[in-house]
Amino acid sequence: MARLLASNPIEFARTRVAAAALLLSILPLAREANGQELSIGIIDIYGLRRVSVDQIEAALTFKEGDTISMGNDEPPRVLTESESRLSGLPGVTRARINPVCCNEGRVIIFVGIEEQGGAPTLRFRAAPTGSARLADDIVRSGKEFFEALMPAIQRGDAGEDHSQGHALNHDPATRAVEERFVTYAKRDLRQLRLVLRTSSDRNQRALAAQVLGYADDKKAVVGDLVRAMRDPSDEVRNSAMRTLLVFADAQPGRSVSIPRVPVEPFIDFLNSPVWSDRNKSSGALLALSAKPDPRVLAAVRKKALASLVEMARWKSVGHAYAAFIILARIAGYSDEVAESLLDRGERESVIKAAIARK
Repeated sequence: MARLLASNPIEFARTRVAAAALLLSILPLAREANGQELSIGIIDIYGLRRVSVDQIEAALTFKEGDTISMGNDEPPRVLTESESRLSGLPGVTRARINPVCCNEGRVIIFVGIEEQGGAPTLRFRAAPTGSARLADDIVRSGKEFFEALMPAIQRGDAGEDHSQGHALNHDPATRAVEERFVTYAKRDLRQLRLVLRTSSDRNQRALAAQVLGYADDKKAVVGDLVRAMRDPSDEVRNSAMRTLLVFADAQPGRSVSIPRVPVEPFIDFLNSPVWSDRNKSSGALLALSAKPDPRVLAAVRKKALASLVEMARWKSVGHAYAAFIILARIAGYSDEVAESLLDRGERESVIKAAIARK
């Protein structure tokens, strides 16, 4: 199994879930790999209930071991062609293909399927059309953040400190930008909230959701971020859920008041065909179920058991980790026992126990 950011899959997974501020979708991956040929290391398919894996694989125009060319901030044609072919299959409503970094230096391709008559379709509000924009220094800092973070992730330096209720990276260059976000959130709180709600620019909305996580009064911005989870843009939802995930993962201290993050909004996103929706919602629910609440685990099991099972079987241990641990909690395992079983390659025993749990 891939062990990219640390020497064992558990340490890697913790780093990946809690610390990777971007958890690459097609656009940032394209920016970083512009003009490069990348080998496909893993293909994972999810969302299937009636349509077969064989049907999906036959419609794909690529396979593991192939190379894809990234560039110009646009998805490679081989991926868009596959999405079109998949969406035309009988029983398929839509398909989403997401290349993600990385498995031993090779790209991971997640293929998400939404079936006709399957899980309830997620509904999003209309895209806002307002003219509100962020200050120029915030926009510049947002660009500098990604420019600093990408090399840090590639070096394996993706650790984060959440003790203050917001993300502060171990990497000095990334942390320096995040420390500016604290200043911006204090200076421009009203404008950040306005941009998130009303701006027609989805990139500005996504950046606003990120910077709002650095507000002094984090409780005051939870409602803004939960509302942004129904934004039509994948990038905005990803950023909002990422910020809420950090809130949920933080530990309250004498000088830090951690807001209550609601569980319910995240559960539906476990059934999304969009990889970043599943990635962030599972990460948030991993944090929110750390102190097991039977009602929370029962709600997750009722609405998203099948999705958690397929995610826990993903080939990349780091990406499967959050779903696996949530299933282990549903099955009644302690995290320590579950991690030991994961280390021994015994995922299936935990999955079967969660399915059988009443």
